[in-house]
Amino acid sequence: MERLSARTQLHDLIESPSYDRQALKPGIVHIGLGAFHRAHQAIYTDAALAHAFGSWGIVGVSLRSMEIAQDMRAQNCLYSVVARDRSGDSVRVVGSIVEALAANEDGKTVLARLADPAIHIVTLTVSEKAYGIDPVNGGLDHAHPAIAHDLKSPISPVSVVGYLTEGLARRRAAGLPPFTVLCCDNLPSNGRIVRRLVIEMAAARDPALAEWISETVSFPCSMVDRIVPAATAETRVRAEKLLGVEDRLSIEAETFSQWVIEDDFVGERPAWEAGGALFVENVEPYEKMKLRLLNGSHSLIAYLGQLQKLEFVRDVMAVPENVALVRRHMQAAVRTLDPVPGIDLAHYMDQLVERFANPAIAHRTQQIAMDGSQKLPQRLFQPAVDALSGGEDAAEFAFATAVWIAYLKQAETVDDPRAKELLKAVAEEMAAGDETVSFFAMPGLFPSELQANRAWREQVKSLLKSLQ
Repeated sequence: MERLSARTQLHDLIESPSYDRQALKPGIVHIGLGAFHRAHQAIYTDAALAHAFGSWGIVGVSLRSMEIAQDMRAQNCLYSVVARDRSGDSVRVVGSIVEALAANEDGKTVLARLADPAIHIVTLTVSEKAYGIDPVNGGLDHAHPAIAHDLKSPISPVSVVGYLTEGLARRRAAGLPPFTVLCCDNLPSNGRIVRRLVIEMAAARDPALAEWISETVSFPCSMVDRIVPAATAETRVRAEKLLGVEDRLSIEAETFSQWVIEDDFVGERPAWEAGGALFVENVEPYEKMKLRLLNGSHSLIAYLGQLQKLEFVRDVMAVPENVALVRRHMQAAVRTLDPVPGIDLAHYMDQLVERFANPAIAHRTQQIAMDGSQKLPQRLFQPAVDALSGGEDAAEFAFATAVWIAYLKQAETVDDPRAKELLKAVAEEMAAGDETVSFFAMPGLFPSELQANRAWREQVKSLLKSLQ
């Protein structure tokens, strides 16, 4: 079977790049060459290029995996995305990525691309845990192995913060303008967080560099949304039937996609609005909406699924009692939100329930259950603080927290950067018979307002007992 490449003749019904890929030059570096980026930002860039062609090719960088970069190169950086819902499947071939690099085998080339004046924007999807954020003070975690390495060896970085800092340092030394850093990960005020981390790392090596970054570099916030499950053998078989050629890089996604971006760039940018991106002055209302309604509910679904031995999100949502729990959670979360311009929140919540129940999307609950210590502070714990400060009991957030702890207590393994601390808390609770005190004592996990709220802690404890 022929493999997807630039020579492949595709059927007229298959959406494919309408611009000249041979003429496409790099203008963006993207760090985090995973499925989400390829099903989201790369497609928006594809649409922008079709609308107004320019030098906006993407240099995709994988920080850890060499395999993805090798596979991308083998297919001339072409791949397909199959959008799936109840009405059927549609497929498009994406051509906006022009180069694929693995940082751990070719870090020098990555740094050269970051220092290239042709690069105007660096986008990021590396997951919450990859930034090396100190859970207590929100700054750089000096104990994080990659951060510790880069503080000692800044010119040969291994972390995403280290690469950004060294790339900017090289541009400053060469008298070049900076690039815009556009974070697309699920962090509250994500641009502000990344700005702080980069400036802290820069200050550790050269205060003048930190000042230059502070004065000249833009770190716009953004909110991204699309459900993109991990690819499987079935994904590749389905793509082959639709394309008529083999595509080892094919991914599946829901039809829904959203991107809200703070309009704050130091230079040019692609016409991402041609693909439906929304440029706004303030991303925070959209960001909180997504983190608390979609991501918070997603985490609840994942831990319910793990407790109930249900493999996929759609399986959890096939149980009416679970749907009722998810709707109750959303109703509690929506009361912690400010109005979101242009969004009907009641419709948005109905839309989320429909998306979660999509029978065509096989999103594993185990995948979503990863890294709870990094995700839940913004998805559950801060909304609980806001609910309590507004005079509510925050019971739904207590319930979701209890479901997470119940999951930790029965899990054979825990995939989380703080797994050792979490498992230690589990062991202490098992020995002492108090189901929550050790979790609330973990530094930087729960906000101080929740740690100090005995009634809410007791609520979590009571709900955990009822679950067990």
